Amino acid sequence: MAAPETSTAAVPTLYTNNTLRNAFGGVLSFFILLLIGVLAFSIRLFSVIKYESVIHEFDPYFNYRVTQFLTKKGIYEFWNWFDDRTWYPLGRVIGGTVYPGLTLTAGTIWWLLNSLNIPLSVETVCVFTAPIFSAFASWATYLLTKEVKGAGAGLTAAVLLAMVPSYISRSVAGSYDNEAVAIFALIFTFYLYLKTLNTGSLFYATLNSLAYFYMVCSWGGYTFIINLIPMHVLLCIVTGRYSSRLYIAYAPLVVLGTLLAALVPVVGFNAVMTSEHFASFLVFIIIHVVAFVYYIKGILSPKMFKVAVTLVVTVGLAVCCAVIAVLIALVASSPTKGWSGRSLSLLDPTYASKYIPIIASVSEHQPPTWPSYFMDINVLAFLVPAGIIACFLPLSDASSFIVLYIATSVYFSGVMVRLMLVLAPAACITSGIALSEAFDVLTGSIKFQLPGVTSNAEVDAGETSSDTSEAQTDEVKAEKPDDTSKNRPSKKSKKKERELAENPPAKATAKAKAKAEKKRLLALPLEASVISLLLLVVLGAFYVVHSVWAAAEAYSAPSIVLTTRSRDGLHVFDDFREAYAWLSHNTDVNDKVASWWDYGYQTTAMANRTVIVDNNTWNNTHIATVGTAMSSPERAAWEIFHSLDVKYVLVVFGGLIGYPSDDINKFLWMVRIGGGVFPHIKEPDYLRDGQYRIDSQATPTMLNCLMYKLSYYRFVETDGKAYDRVRRTEIGKKYFKLTHFEEVFTTHHWMVRIYKLKPLKNRIRGKAKKSKSKTSSTSSSKRSGTKKKNPWL
Repeated sequence: MAAPETSTAAVPTLYTNNTLRNAFGGVLSFFILLLIGVLAFSIRLFSVIKYESVIHEFDPYFNYRVTQFLTKKGIYEFWNWFDDRTWYPLGRVIGGTVYPGLTLTAGTIWWLLNSLNIPLSVETVCVFTAPIFSAFASWATYLLTKEVKGAGAGLTAAVLLAMVPSYISRSVAGSYDNEAVAIFALIFTFYLYLKTLNTGSLFYATLNSLAYFYMVCSWGGYTFIINLIPMHVLLCIVTGRYSSRLYIAYAPLVVLGTLLAALVPVVGFNAVMTSEHFASFLVFIIIHVVAFVYYIKGILSPKMFKVAVTLVVTVGLAVCCAVIAVLIALVASSPTKGWSGRSLSLLDPTYASKYIPIIASVSEHQPPTWPSYFMDINVLAFLVPAGIIACFLPLSDASSFIVLYIATSVYFSGVMVRLMLVLAPAACITSGIALSEAFDVLTGSIKFQLPGVTSNAEVDAGETSSDTSEAQTDEVKAEKPDDTSKNRPSKKSKKKERELAENPPAKATAKAKAKAEKKRLLALPLEASVISLLLLVVLGAFYVVHSVWAAAEAYSAPSIVLTTRSRDGLHVFDDFREAYAWLSHNTDVNDKVASWWDYGYQTTAMANRTVIVDNNTWNNTHIATVGTAMSSPERAAWEIFHSLDVKYVLVVFGGLIGYPSDDINKFLWMVRIGGGVFPHIKEPDYLRDGQYRIDSQATPTMLNCLMYKLSYYRFVETDGKAYDRVRRTEIGKKYFKLTHFEEVFTTHHWMVRIYKLKPLKNRIRGKAKKSKSKTSSTSSSKRSGTKKKNPWL
């Protein structure tokens, strides 16, 4: 009788130990997550520490300007704001053409801080929005991965995402772009989808729709969500994994999510009228057909079920065909069949280069190189395959979603380098799963082979407790269906737990011993486990060093302030702000400035001047007009700019200091875009034997175009040779004068050059005067006959 009493007393003790262990693990996980959030925030502050608190890149300046307007004028004025300082003379309706999520988020943060008497400026809030949401994204990654493989994998994935260089490049302090909040919204939407899929809770399904709504407000990449989730639902249906939990996870998302998405002005009826959304509707019909089949299977006899299935499938196919016909009719009139240009570029990587050069001209829309993968995700590229294998051991609904996520994101990242940002969370999740599983195996192997660490009694007791808990779980599951979302123990289950605690099964001990023996047989050798563990630690240390270097050096420098190091020390090139300050102080507030579209947002935000085109690139014809002017001879360009009421022309030139992203290097894209609308602009006219040259072998068309003249005007005065340090050659045409434009300002390092159009009256008066003098000289020469001209006159 003594033995049963001992075992009966031991079971509650084991349960108490497990409870304490779980409580301690929860507290420890909480503090680890706090540290991960601090890490994600602090690693993105190098740009502020090394330089200053300033907005980076080009697009963030427009977002900053819109946020300023929102905080000053209010939400209603924001929705109805017509901006007459962009796309002159067309203008732009801001409220209906911008994704408002980022602006509303930063504006809300600014309002809350000022309500708490924390007087931060709008610019400071905009600068630090991205680092704050990177911490939120790390926590969302923990929750998502925890739903797939547990808390250990979640913590590993969260710390990987906090430091992954691909995400750092878009979330450093000052990078006030849509992706700053969109990546958090993307991960959080996926987490709520998997949470709903695992629990079948309608509450989480509603939250999932709200998270999807926030994603729609934040970024145009929301179409990735509304296509990936239907693909996963269809995969579950095809592989026979349909359940009511799958229906609850998907159906509310399509209905409520689409209704909410249509409320966003920039999306509107596109949520139901464009081809990017049609897959979700088709899968919505399919899942209802499957759900109805499962329903009638439970209430009909087998014979009647076959007849009903035939009827349901026939009706379902008819409905699908009708819906497909309606969708085809809706998009048949569109030349792109309802797809946007960027979506077609993803499905067909050659589409943009063939038909939409404005999309292909953007550097972030180019396909990445192999070194860029190592730069942006580093060692995660080697861990992803192991993580995919771990997702199949065993394969669940949640893990199959992760496999589908990583597969699609790898493809899209191979088409556009910008979408490396979508790959980064998937790579961190799969790598976190791989590292967690590897650490479990290696530490388990060491645990079983180190002497004195665990005795047989401890192992047996631990196995007995685990088997007992598994038995309890099985009993509870037997009493409760899988699809139920609430965990309320019934009286019957409580009674069974009490009986199990008082009389543990006799098979438990034998089963525990067999399981322990199996683990010992599967354990790796001690030396191999220790060496593998050390290698994983070294691999992680290498990842940390690379990520810190990327955050501090590669991605911290703001594009508006350039730096370089030489033997003389650090050199700072602040030419952009110098040029915008000159425009702001030396030109009239209503003057129009023409430049290539890359600099439109900055000119409007920093110089407060009206621009012809900007980074929104919504009107290809307007951009082609500017490209045609830059590609034309000086007089024809003057006429184009004068027709647009342009007063100043701004060009970026890097030939003196070696800045490669100047307008001369972008010039062929101006030619291609302009030639796509105006056929008289032909790219071969600017190439010599298929090569783009600016030296003495350049074509006459190239040497006489406006971009060449505005970039290289007086360039020979810098060194006497006119040597271009970017193209690494002497220019072809060194000495020339401008007849229709005059130089009014050139920055200290010649990076930005500003020219003013000469007035029409002076040009005509000079032309008439010249022709008049020519006529008088002709008549005098006739009168003088063969008289020689005096060379001194």
